[in-house]
Amino acid sequence: MVLEAGDTAFVLICTAMVMLMTPAVGLFYGGMVRNKNIISMIALSFISLTIVTIQWVTIGYTLSFGHDIGGFIGGLDYIGLKGVGMDGDGIPDILFMAFQLVFAAIALAILTSGVAERIKLSSFIVFGLLWTTIVYDPLAHWAWGGGWAGSMGALDFAGGTVVHISSGFGALALSFVIGKRIGFGKYSMEPENITITLLGGALLWFGWFAFNAGSALAADGLAANAFVVTLISAASGALTWMGASWIKGKPSSLGMISGAIAGLVAITPACGFVGPLESIIIGGSAGILCYGTLLFRIHKKFDESLDAWAIHGVGGLFGALATGVFAVAAIGGVDGLIYGNVGQFIIQGIDAFVAVGYSFVMTYILAKIIDKTIGLRVTEEEEYVGLDVAQHGESMEL
Repeated sequence: MVLEAGDTAFVLICTAMVMLMTPAVGLFYGGMVRNKNIISMIALSFISLTIVTIQWVTIGYTLSFGHDIGGFIGGLDYIGLKGVGMDGDGIPDILFMAFQLVFAAIALAILTSGVAERIKLSSFIVFGLLWTTIVYDPLAHWAWGGGWAGSMGALDFAGGTVVHISSGFGALALSFVIGKRIGFGKYSMEPENITITLLGGALLWFGWFAFNAGSALAADGLAANAFVVTLISAASGALTWMGASWIKGKPSSLGMISGAIAGLVAITPACGFVGPLESIIIGGSAGILCYGTLLFRIHKKFDESLDAWAIHGVGGLFGALATGVFAVAAIGGVDGLIYGNVGQFIIQGIDAFVAVGYSFVMTYILAKIIDKTIGLRVTEEEEYVGLDVAQHGESMEL
């Protein structure tokens, strides 16, 4: 095994950039809640990074990338990072571990959308540790660690099923268990600070280049392709969401950046398998589809507060299926449906819908257990005061 200095430097930079995406999720979400909960939402993302870091180095990495057990989970080969050192094939094993760690962290941060403005911090910490172990780690193993999905030939270049389906559908399940915010549907709960959300969105867009291109694990042409199609898909998603919302009213900046995120989510599984023209279609379709899902969520009065389900869940599901449609063998070695490979589309569908079902059901069960034992939700008085003061003893007020 030979280390490549250029590849190592590239993945080091990408790992740092993806780490920045977790607090960026906090900013993105923080601007969309009421003033009394902004600190809380940002803090939940930082806390996601801290608890997943410890979980990953102790048990999470080996459950994801240890020797395969029945196609479902990894063994304990690397418990406590045993045997994960500075050697490796192209890049050091310990760097690959760190790159995968920051993916796990952002997945948990995204999921906080479903409990915005009403979860107990202590319960979130317990839930986060269990969710990462029981939901995220198996999905990572299925796709990338030698599990059944990867063995079947499912394509997920950078985490459409692993990160986005798991967090998006998990957020929906969690929101059903914890219940709606007090006054939801009766009182205005408009975003408090769109500027913060736009800043968070910009940092996410920036970090996504590392998220997708870095998944090539080498500074090569495949990474360059992933970089380019990531930019294109985000732009396409931003334009279609903005256009669709413009028809219904005014073209909001929140709609524009939400569309960009939808395009980024949808291209994530496909970025190592499709070219620029396909990415325009994928991103543009995701912008319209995710916007429609948001309207459906509002119509059904689901309080999945900040739309992780509409954007990450549905966007990730669409992206996984779109990979099976638009994959180009000249780029990633596999053709999709439009090039006559029906089997790949079927494989993508099986992988994606199993991930949806597993993420939703297991998250729901975990949330129910925690709610019945230590309780997920703050008291009505604490929710009224706001979690910044009630949970952190801090306030945005000057």
